Amino acid sequence: MNILLRSWRTGDAAAIAAACNDPTTRRYLPLLPAPYTEADALDFIERGVNERAVVDGNSGEVLGCAGFVPRGHGVASVGYWVAPEARGRGVASTALERLGTELFEERFQRLYLEIEAENIASQRVAAAAGYVREGVARGAGKRPDGSRYDMVVWARLAGDPPGPSPRALPDLPGGRLTDGVVTLRPIGPGDATPTYNMRILPEVSGRSVVATPMDPAVVARQCAESGSRWLAGQRAEMTIRRSDDGTYLGEIALFYFEPVLREAMIGYSLVPEARGHGYATRAARLVTGWGFEIGMARMVAGTAPDNVASQRVLEAAGYHREAVQLQRLPGPGGERIDNVAFAKVRPAAT
Repeated sequence: MNILLRSWRTGDAAAIAAACNDPTTRRYLPLLPAPYTEADALDFIERGVNERAVVDGNSGEVLGCAGFVPRGHGVASVGYWVAPEARGRGVASTALERLGTELFEERFQRLYLEIEAENIASQRVAAAAGYVREGVARGAGKRPDGSRYDMVVWARLAGDPPGPSPRALPDLPGGRLTDGVVTLRPIGPGDATPTYNMRILPEVSGRSVVATPMDPAVVARQCAESGSRWLAGQRAEMTIRRSDDGTYLGEIALFYFEPVLREAMIGYSLVPEARGHGYATRAARLVTGWGFEIGMARMVAGTAPDNVASQRVLEAAGYHREAVQLQRLPGPGGERIDNVAFAKVRPAAT
C-alpha cells in the first residue's frame, strides 16, 4: 500500500470525526470528546501543528493519524490512530516508520510510545516499526474520571536498526500448536471465565507458585494483558483445548526466566474432567518442542513432592528428575515446601 503523511485539511473533518467515534479508538483514547463532532475535528486540525494525516497515496483516502509531542532535549512522544476500515493492513507501522524517519532527520534522537497493556495490537505495531519495549510507566494513563492506569513504554533511538524489533518469544507458527488431539492457542480476553473457574479450584490454587487472585476482574485483566507479557519476552501463556470441538481443558505457559542461560520453565493446570487422559503430557510435549525450536537449551519444570500425577506427566513428556530443592516453593498456608526439579535438554543436532 502506498502510504503518505501530509498536513491535515479542513475537508478531512468528517473522516476524523468518524474515526474518533469508533469504539476501539475511544477505548484506547479515553480523553477524546464524546461524541466527537466535526467541530471537534476542525479544532484539532487548527491546533494540530505536529499531527500528520495518514492517507492512501493513490486514492487520497484518510487512513489515520500520526503525530508527536516534543518532550525536550531531542525527545518526543509519538502516537497514532487508524480508521477501522484501514486496520490490519500495515498502515500504523508504516506511518510510525515514516514519521520516525522525518523526526530523526530533524532534531530528535529518541521517540517513545506509551500503550495500555491490554492494547496488544498497538504493541505489535510498535514492535513492527522497530520500537523496543522498555518497561511500564505506572499511572501514566488517565481516564475521564481522573483515575490512572499503567502504560507500557516502547522506544526507538535514532541509531536503531529498522524494524521489526527482535523478540525473545515469537508468535506460535500459524497462531497455534497442535498434535491433532490438543490445540494450544494464546490466552486472550475471551478465556477469562473458564480460566478463573479453574484457577480458584483448591487443588489448582494450592499448587500455584503465584497466589491465585479470587477476583474474576483481576483474572480477566491478566488474560487481556497476557499478549503484552508475551511481546515482552517474559512468558507465553496458552489455553489447552481439545482439537475436535475446542473444549477448554486448561492452561500451560512457558516462563522465560533465564534468558542468559537460554532456559525456560513450563507450568500447567487442567480442569478436573480433563485429567487422566494424557492431555497435560501432550501439551507439555508441544510447548517443550516449541521452546527448543525457538532456541531454548534447557526446559525445566517442578512439582511438589506429593504431586505424583504431575511428575508422571513430566516423565511422559521426556523430562528427567534432577533434584529435590529444599523449601523452594511457597505453600498454600504460607509455609515453604520442597520442589522436585525436572529438566529436558535440547536434542543434539544430527
